[in-house]
Amino acid sequence: MSITRRQALIAGSAWAGASLLPGQLRAEAKQVSLAFGPVSPVYAIGMIAELKGYFKDEGLDSKLVTGNAGTFGRQTLAAGQALFAHGDASHPLQLGARGKPCKILLATEMVCSYASIMVRQDLYDSGINSVEKLADYKRADGAKPIVAATAIGSGTWVFGTYVFEARGLGGKVNWVAGGGTNTMFPSLQTKQFDAIMAPPSWIVEVEKKGFGRTIYDTSKPGVFEKDFGGTLPVLVIYTLQDTVEQDKAMVQAYVNAIYRAMAFVKATPLAEVQALVTPKYFAGIDPDAVSAELGFDKSTWAYDGVIEKASFERGAKPWYRKGTDIPETRYEDVVDMSFLQAARAKYK
Repeated sequence: MSITRRQALIAGSAWAGASLLPGQLRAEAKQVSLAFGPVSPVYAIGMIAELKGYFKDEGLDSKLVTGNAGTFGRQTLAAGQALFAHGDASHPLQLGARGKPCKILLATEMVCSYASIMVRQDLYDSGINSVEKLADYKRADGAKPIVAATAIGSGTWVFGTYVFEARGLGGKVNWVAGGGTNTMFPSLQTKQFDAIMAPPSWIVEVEKKGFGRTIYDTSKPGVFEKDFGGTLPVLVIYTLQDTVEQDKAMVQAYVNAIYRAMAFVKATPLAEVQALVTPKYFAGIDPDAVSAELGFDKSTWAYDGVIEKASFERGAKPWYRKGTDIPETRYEDVVDMSFLQAARAKYK
């Protein structure tokens, strides 16, 4: 037998043996997807889980599906075009009210980074430096000031409307859907909007461009807690109840990956986290803006994902109001911490 023939047979035998290894006998990775709003650092935890290989480690082939507003995640999940969604905690409550019961699996933010409010630069320069002064402002035609959320019914709308209503100013402003940065920023600059709801990354960009200034800033200690009575689940990972009932193992694997991503962020310097996500996801965004948003959670959150009953019930203030169409929901009916508890036990 020639050396070449022998080598080919050995190689073939080795390949055949390798194909029978236990690792190769496992089923192919399960296809899963996570839907959320704009490609913003506020949603970075899914990106980090992907980039660190945690989904793959857990036997999942994960895809990120993105849109222009937080409502995109809710709509995509409801349409069956994604298995998981990342968004404002009001979204799974709204789906439940529409006949699609959900389970909230963990929190990724407990102080609302996108409840901050910015006004046009010229209004700020004229002395409008508070929520109250903005509400008293009248446009040139005598109309109420126009405040833009990303979408009506989005998290920015839920928290923004509550801030005004809590001060008895709810009827003094007009709310519109502003979309993402490509529409929000120019509309503020051209005075179509008088104010916008803005996460930390937007604040940095808008102030650098000279388009506006912040008049309500939840990154400052105590601002959010004063209005909302303490921390509450703001951004959450959630799925349809049917998904939980049909494939608990897959849901557990998904929560494991997200929890590992949170543990990584908690233990890793901000600059390293930013260096990980920027090349693929934020190359065109001001680095200071990315840092501000990633740093918001670093300074306001424990990165444990836990939603306690007391914090959930604090959400009653912004959630259960006229116009939100969210019925009062029991903690036990929508929050399921069992998967998070199992992930924390496995990855101490």
